[in-house]
Amino acid sequence: MGASYPDLWRNPRCSHVRSMIADVGAVMWRMLGRLTGLGDSSSRRIKLQTDFLQLCGSDGTHAAFQLRSVMSHVVNDYHISSGRQPIREQGSEATDAQGPARMPCRLLPFALVSPLRPHHPLHQRSLCSLASAPPSTPHGLRYPSSSGGRKYRTQQQDIAPAQVDQILRANEQSHTFPKGSACHGVLGFHSNTLASNQPSEDRRSAATCLAGRGALMFGVFDGHDGSACAQAVSHRLFYYMAVAALPLRILGEMENAAEEERPAPPLLEWHRHPSDPSELGYGSSVQSLRTYWQDRLQQEEEDEVSVSAGLVSAFKRLDFDISVEAQVHLSRGLSSSAGPLQVALSGCTACVALVSQGTLHVANLGDSRAVLGVQDEDGGWSAQSLSHDHNADNPHELQRILGEHPASERRALVRHERLLGLLLPFRSFGDVRFKWSGDLLRHVPDVLVPPHYHTPPYLSAQPEVTQHHIRPRDKFLVLATDGLWELMHRQTVVQVVAQLLTGLQHQRPLQVAPGLTLGGLQRALRERRGRVRVDELNAASLLLRHALGDDGYGGVELTRLQRTLSLPPEVTRRYRDDITVTVLLLNQPDA
Repeated sequence: MGASYPDLWRNPRCSHVRSMIADVGAVMWRMLGRLTGLGDSSSRRIKLQTDFLQLCGSDGTHAAFQLRSVMSHVVNDYHISSGRQPIREQGSEATDAQGPARMPCRLLPFALVSPLRPHHPLHQRSLCSLASAPPSTPHGLRYPSSSGGRKYRTQQQDIAPAQVDQILRANEQSHTFPKGSACHGVLGFHSNTLASNQPSEDRRSAATCLAGRGALMFGVFDGHDGSACAQAVSHRLFYYMAVAALPLRILGEMENAAEEERPAPPLLEWHRHPSDPSELGYGSSVQSLRTYWQDRLQQEEEDEVSVSAGLVSAFKRLDFDISVEAQVHLSRGLSSSAGPLQVALSGCTACVALVSQGTLHVANLGDSRAVLGVQDEDGGWSAQSLSHDHNADNPHELQRILGEHPASERRALVRHERLLGLLLPFRSFGDVRFKWSGDLLRHVPDVLVPPHYHTPPYLSAQPEVTQHHIRPRDKFLVLATDGLWELMHRQTVVQVVAQLLTGLQHQRPLQVAPGLTLGGLQRALRERRGRVRVDELNAASLLLRHALGDDGYGGVELTRLQRTLSLPPEVTRRYRDDITVTVLLLNQPDA
């Protein structure tokens, strides 16, 4: 008896055919981007490749239907880019009304890379998935047309310009530091965040360290598989950074105050927006921080710890404490849907800047970025990266991952540009399903051991630290999660911020030279008026406008911005990630 069609589809000899289909999908996506202006960001390319890989790993009996679902996604992309309502297949209204099942784009469900039973719950969860279960009878797609039998869907209702401002400024934050040694060379900062997930998985933090030599701390945190880890890290990391940098004398005073149950001087002064989520409410985090400074006090003598070494210690110790707290929580038989275990099972990347006495340190973990805006001698602007992505696009990071595990795992370590075929970033907080032993993971409810899981840990929480002395020509620093960098090039980001800050500089009082005539003053004012066009005073908000409404010529197209912000949440996540931006103002731009 001959082999059935599904058996032939799964045959290893057909692997080259499946790979070819995935490559064709990527090419189709790039062609669509050039035709419709949707672009060719890595997240979109990975998304379409994932849909094709899901197709190629499925039964042949369902292949035709899933291929049509992928093509439906391509057609929907075109209609959304032109301002039309996404079309749906007949008979699928009930499914679409609830929105497609999806998972965070950083974490790929096991169902796409390992064979599971069709009824298994993980089999029904997919990355930005668009394919639903095959209908009992085939239905054709309804394409918008004015001919008989084909009707236009209701046009997508764009929001008003006032609503655009309201949405983009809801989480806007600006802060100016008083001049003097306490500002450490930072004039102020602008920050904003725009959600794609509901609720957002991004977080941000800004604080002044009050103890020791003092410092300013800023950070953006990109969560995945939920916001619990990003929420915890955004509140706890700066305390660990402060403890790592403080001299033993101050730590001893803090311990004495804790022993005597009297209040100690505060370590940090937070600069928060009212809409930022409140701190997690479990007490084990406070005890873990105290244990950290007690461990430092056990040192027999004061060692001169560099700032870079202190940052590495703070990152690794916080991740260690998150893991230990989760294990204690698990040993007590408590629920995995809340508290420390939820924090440890989710994950987040972090990009943190610490500024002290004119020196800037950037500690990066994952794929958020720090980019310095530098004004050249000729008045032009250049972008200087102070961080490196920790993912498959970084060859050094890829070699690091491959070198830490046996050669027998080489083929399974990184698949489809993901760690073990599942996770995009190669470094992060939390994500204990890539760090704990397989035996320990089997005791966690509703958690499956990843495929090819032999020599954990596979994931690191050690940051890459860059030190930079602030120069007069260093004008600003942009910290942003990958949601911004997927939509904008770093040089474009620097140009947008530079134009804003230069415009604000031109709005300062005009310096009148001695002997200037009234006619000369009038000409100078007219020239300055032509240079100044400032519609947005917050650099982070301006970057959001350009990221979502870029017209391709360095400006913002209001119609495109309105359409993008009008998309419902279940559609928005297919096109962009949460975006969080913090811009540090270092020096006034030269006029």
